[in-house]
Amino acid sequence: MIRLLIFAVLVLALGYGFSWLADRPGDLTLVWGGELYQTKLIVAAAILIALIAAAMVVWWFIRLIWTSPHSVTRYFRARKRDRGYQALSTGLIAAGAGNALLARKMAARSRGLIRADQEPLINLLEAQAALIEGKHDEARQKFERMANDPETRELGLRGLYLEAKRLGAHEAARQYAERAADQAPYLPWAAQATMEYRSQAGDWDEAIKLLDQQKIARVIDKDTANRQRAVLLTARANEKLEGDPAGARDDALAALKLVSDFVPAALTAAKALFREDKARKAASILEQAWKAEPHPEIGRAYVRARGGDSVADRLKRAERLEAIRPNNVEALLITAKAALDARDFAKARAKTEAAARIDTREGAFLLLADIEEAETGDQGRVRHWMAQALRAPRDPAWVADGFISDKWLPLSPITGRLDAFEWKAPFGQLEGPVEEGTAVSVDAALRSLPPVHGAASATAAVKSASPTVASSAAGTSVIELEPIATKPAPAASAAKFEPAKEPEPRPFFGGAPDDPGVKDPKFEPEPKTRLKLF
Repeated sequence: MIRLLIFAVLVLALGYGFSWLADRPGDLTLVWGGELYQTKLIVAAAILIALIAAAMVVWWFIRLIWTSPHSVTRYFRARKRDRGYQALSTGLIAAGAGNALLARKMAARSRGLIRADQEPLINLLEAQAALIEGKHDEARQKFERMANDPETRELGLRGLYLEAKRLGAHEAARQYAERAADQAPYLPWAAQATMEYRSQAGDWDEAIKLLDQQKIARVIDKDTANRQRAVLLTARANEKLEGDPAGARDDALAALKLVSDFVPAALTAAKALFREDKARKAASILEQAWKAEPHPEIGRAYVRARGGDSVADRLKRAERLEAIRPNNVEALLITAKAALDARDFAKARAKTEAAARIDTREGAFLLLADIEEAETGDQGRVRHWMAQALRAPRDPAWVADGFISDKWLPLSPITGRLDAFEWKAPFGQLEGPVEEGTAVSVDAALRSLPPVHGAASATAAVKSASPTVASSAAGTSVIELEPIATKPAPAASAAKFEPAKEPEPRPFFGGAPDDPGVKDPKFEPEPKTRLKLF
């Protein structure tokens, strides 16, 4: 475009010059060798321009002849290089598609057309072909050669890192990742792997330093950097909690500034403050975390903040949490557990049933079983709630890569990934259409709840015409019975006692002996003769 513009400007300048000379006619006289030459000025200008153009053409032709050997050589070299790059491109595509035979063929052709020191991608193609063929030793040699070349060092280190990971040589993989991270901290894979290795070793300071380098280099975004920094600070605070509560408090509070709703950081900060006898500030931190996201661990730490509190005081603290987040499952369950400890069974049952109606889960039914055990002791009703818990979805837990932990951890014990744990329901149940009658419902469970053991069997022994019926707190009927008159036993001095006869053992198979449908006289009960008079 620029050349075209320059050519247009030159043409316009020549045209303007000729027109200017045409408007000003004149003669040009030249005396040379005793001869007089005279012509028009415009003709002389045209001849001069023609001579300049002819000189330029002659010079171009002479230069073309002079440089023709080099031009021919360069042409064939460029043609050969183009063929080599075409073969290299085809080979890389074949390697990506898993065609080892074509990749090897194209690698050999590329090496014949292009020198390997001029194009290092040939080594990559040969290494990929070796990996496809399963020749890992050859591939490692190629990666080592690339790692020693400044131009392909990062590529070679990544290949060596992946090979070390495949072989399970974690120490070698760590060295390759750290070497790459030191030389190029902007590489995401090297920085992430190095950070995980340093975190696994408990070197939290170096991990935080590397994270800061990534943030400065803008390898990761601000939100991700803040989240990972909060995780690392919380992990360091957990290690300091026993020996240095003040340091643990500072790290945990710094983590909360980065991520305000980070539950592990709030718990660690509260524990450190409790150790420093700053219960009010710890309770404030737990309340703020509870407002952001109700969590059962936050609730338990808040309710049991002071060791000398009575069960009634704990119930009041639980009700305070419920007032902060009303109609919340976790708040209702925390209040129900505190009410159970205070033996306020009516409130514990009401709160648990309300929580189960909001979110049907295993923990609610297990808590109902605990309430039943403490209130009535009826094992039939306890087993009823346990059966409902087996069918209900599981409670949320700390889950990472399929591993369930009873507490939060900064790294996954399966893959070593940083910030892998999430508070969610484990995948213990298969999702799909629910068959009719199999869905878990607290209302249906209450309707099918058996009566308290002993209430139904006691009606058969009632000999009074008008028994008194009372309602219990659980919603079942309790019958008050009058005492049954018994026949007085004879005097001990007039009788001689003999031991009672042991009944024959009854089998466990077939119909039960006390089944009304069994009429076999073998299973008829014998008369109970306790004494015999002589």
